[in-house]
Amino acid sequence: MGVLHTEIAESDRRAEIDGTELYPPHNLPDTFTIREHDHEFTFYPKGVDRFQALLDHIASARKSVYCFWFLYEEDEIGVRVKEALIEAARRGVETRLYIDSFGSGAEDAFFEDFVEAGGHFKQFASLWDKRFLIRNHQKMAIVDRKRVMGGGFNISNHYFASPEVDGWCDLGVKMEGPVVERFNEWYDGIIDFMESDEADFTSVRDMVRDWDAGDGPVRLIMGGPTAVSSEWAVRLKEDIASGERVDLVTAYFSPPRTMRRVLRKAARHSRLRMILASKSDFAITVLAARLHYRRLRRSGAQLFEYQPSKLHMKLMVIDDIVYFGSGNLDMRSIRLNLELMVRVESAELADRMRGLIDDLEAESRPIDKSWFKQYAGWSDRLRWLTSSFMLRFVDYNLSRRFNLGPSKLKNARRVGKFDYT
Repeated sequence: MGVLHTEIAESDRRAEIDGTELYPPHNLPDTFTIREHDHEFTFYPKGVDRFQALLDHIASARKSVYCFWFLYEEDEIGVRVKEALIEAARRGVETRLYIDSFGSGAEDAFFEDFVEAGGHFKQFASLWDKRFLIRNHQKMAIVDRKRVMGGGFNISNHYFASPEVDGWCDLGVKMEGPVVERFNEWYDGIIDFMESDEADFTSVRDMVRDWDAGDGPVRLIMGGPTAVSSEWAVRLKEDIASGERVDLVTAYFSPPRTMRRVLRKAARHSRLRMILASKSDFAITVLAARLHYRRLRRSGAQLFEYQPSKLHMKLMVIDDIVYFGSGNLDMRSIRLNLELMVRVESAELADRMRGLIDDLEAESRPIDKSWFKQYAGWSDRLRWLTSSFMLRFVDYNLSRRFNLGPSKLKNARRVGKFDYT
């Protein structure tokens, strides 16, 4: 079962104004590697490169492959990744796969051949047990406890296909170095939680609360079910508050009031640029984000909506600090979901990531007076308010049943056949 795409139809990336192409053809940078602080980080902005890197990552395993994803679909990508895991299990590699029961369309029966080959499979949380509210939104594949591949992507055609066939714009990262040991520590703890019949909401909350991200230039920072903002969001707010230049890319934007206040202050006293989604599989996330545009613009923020495709990237650059991982700037990521973010202090990496954000901006529509004139009528604002309420107080599974978009919102096709070549 694929994820349906709901499109906000003002996004014609080849529209022309006075004969000038408004949005140039979709163009993301090639794979690149940064070596910093005894680490190696390889970034995969393009879906086809990201998919091949994931297959190669699994194929390189000699002792173990530990995978944890929020969403897993029974489509071509899901089959290919499962086949790679089966091959690993058959050659004697300890192979474990965990997915979130809420986020995934794949059923247990889909993984029976993986289990028969010797793999271990389990879903995170039953929809109806005492862990109901907790979503594992983390994404990671750990190979031989020495290399990690993570980022924002899940296992579905959408996360690797090109914009022309309805793909997501996302980011994958392969990591080697001391931070991998922190991934191992977290993975061991979360698996102990999953395998325990006694573990409950407070258990995982304590795990997140007690996690020590350290104070070095490369940190693995956690998020989870807390009464206040998670550690990664607290650290991010501190960096934004002291930063002179802030560039953010976020798929979903409906943060708590404290985060909005920090962003508006940054807009007034520093350079704040944000790339946000104009399309999503979940239309009310786009509408809820738009509720906050006016105050951010009045504070001086530069806002843009990405046009060529759905946006799923999570990337934050503050001066010479870069954040990447699974966390969005929304209420659920900041206060409830299990999230992981990597924080790297590197002027070289920050410069490369700002170049990537420049590429995204070139294919985005600025949120300016003409945008508000066209898309901020009273009925639009009412939908924004309703969407924001739904995201904050109604479970996603129920929220998805409501179509709160204007007439410009329409259901589009599922992703077509994925080209692996």
